[in-house]
Amino acid sequence: MKKCLIVTGGRLDLDFARSFLKREVFDKVIAVDGGLETAEALGLMPDYAVGDFDTVKPPVLARFHQVPYIVWEQHRPEKNETDTELARSRALTLGCDRIVFLGATGGRLDHMLGNIHVLYACLQKGVEAWIVDKRNCLYLLDEGKTFCRDQLWGSYVSFLPYTEQVTGITLTGFKYPLNKKTIRRGEEAGLCISNELDKEEAVLEFEDGVLICVESKD
Repeated sequence: MKKCLIVTGGRLDLDFARSFLKREVFDKVIAVDGGLETAEALGLMPDYAVGDFDTVKPPVLARFHQVPYIVWEQHRPEKNETDTELARSRALTLGCDRIVFLGATGGRLDHMLGNIHVLYACLQKGVEAWIVDKRNCLYLLDEGKTFCRDQLWGSYVSFLPYTEQVTGITLTGFKYPLNKKTIRRGEEAGLCISNELDKEEAVLEFEDGVLICVESKD
């Protein structure tokens, strides 16, 4: 499978990122605008640089422009897509099967919410995609999943409806089980927040809809 790392311009714990990158190998690296500064701090050399480059510091931009093999995709600031969305589209056209976003949660809330929506096109195309930071791993689900305690990002697992409603949710092996429960946006928001595995394995099942899943730790 072809894996792609997308480094965006949000704040990122560099110690966490270095530790994460020691465990993961990526076939392609895409830096998004200010993410070039993060890439430089991490010693990453991107294959692609995407964005309008209105936030990256000019000296950093100049240093990367000296690297001959980076493919530059510069866009106008006035556009319908976010820079992260454009980077996601590039990763999909490269045939990547798995995409990890770093730096997609720290900073402006509007960008963070937009980045969650960026995952939806990946889901539609059957591409696994995650947003990760020091405490969280976030992804979308359109079908059930088995969770293993020793593979979780942290102790907690939360589910929120991405679509207007998600029907028939059944949670087995969790501290707070459910049986064919329908959840809707704006209602009972705490029902599926901060659940925990009660066994070594737990199973999520649901009938219809799309869930936001967040594995997290304090």
